[in-house]
Amino acid sequence: MSRRYRGNPAAAIILIVADVAALILILWILMYLLDANRANDLVNWVHNSANWLAGWSLDLFTMDSDKLRIVLNYGLPAVVYLVIGHAVAGRVNRA
Repeated sequence: MSRRYRGNPAAAIILIVADVAALILILWILMYLLDANRANDLVNWVHNSANWLAGWSLDLFTMDSDKLRIVLNYGLPAVVYLVIGHAVAGRVNRA
């Protein structure tokens, strides 16, 4: 847990949730780019979780390259969750 959020558990929880959401999305991007076996249960779980987390941004970018499309459509929500999660956690910590 980050030292600056140690005093406020609500800020720490917000930060952890945002980081885990971004981690799942980034993990799916890496699995896709590395051609992970989609029949594997872990890969399937990460894919389903990433689809749920990125539901609002799926098909936002329609590129010809599948790899670029996946990076953009799943990378954008990862960045948004990190930026908003850290901003909200900082705000909660100051309150």
